[in-house]
Amino acid sequence: MQIVSPSLLAADFGNLEREMAMINRSEADWLHLDVMDGVFVPNISFGFPVMEAVARLCQKPLDVHLMIERPEKFIPQVKALGAMMLNVHYEACVHLHRTIQEIHDAGMKAAVTLNPSSPVSLLEDMVRDVDMVLLMTVNPGFGGQQFIEHSIDRVRQLRALIDRTGSKALIEVDGGVNEETAPRLVAAGTDVLVAGSFVFGAEHPEERIRMLRHLE
Repeated sequence: MQIVSPSLLAADFGNLEREMAMINRSEADWLHLDVMDGVFVPNISFGFPVMEAVARLCQKPLDVHLMIERPEKFIPQVKALGAMMLNVHYEACVHLHRTIQEIHDAGMKAAVTLNPSSPVSLLEDMVRDVDMVLLMTVNPGFGGQQFIEHSIDRVRQLRALIDRTGSKALIEVDGGVNEETAPRLVAAGTDVLVAGSFVFGAEHPEERIRMLRHLE
């Protein structure tokens, strides 16, 4: 059974209470929050006032993904939300090992995210220290993008690295997850599926979540 983390980025922000009620009823395991600053990625999503409202409404663990410059500055604020997992980008952290330690010291699980152009081998010395690795399967910054086909090979490479090093890290993927790509990602070794448009854009989003969660 897969872990499913629907992405808030694709939700109807005019009806957040309704959207969170759906998530709470559903079989979703977590809720994925993509924070964008318009600097590290070419878009701005939402900030802490919106996340604080979501945290009050959502009964699922929060999986926070900071697509921002200097993410270490915001560790205390993410912790104050009650977040379970904090994702930071390898490409945005000058001192990644220190940042991972600070996330753990704050009492959260720590994840490192790789952009599509960043080799999996970059994590050779870090993969034992993190609780999860998030592989972007589209270029970060916008929802609804087309899946990058090479991502399947990247998941296989990461699974091999995790197995070889004895790491306990989960593999999460984000971008272009749907009924066609999800089974292939799971077969390659993915543990956690982030889905935005595929869930929130559906007529019956709870059924989409259930389908993803019960992939063979």
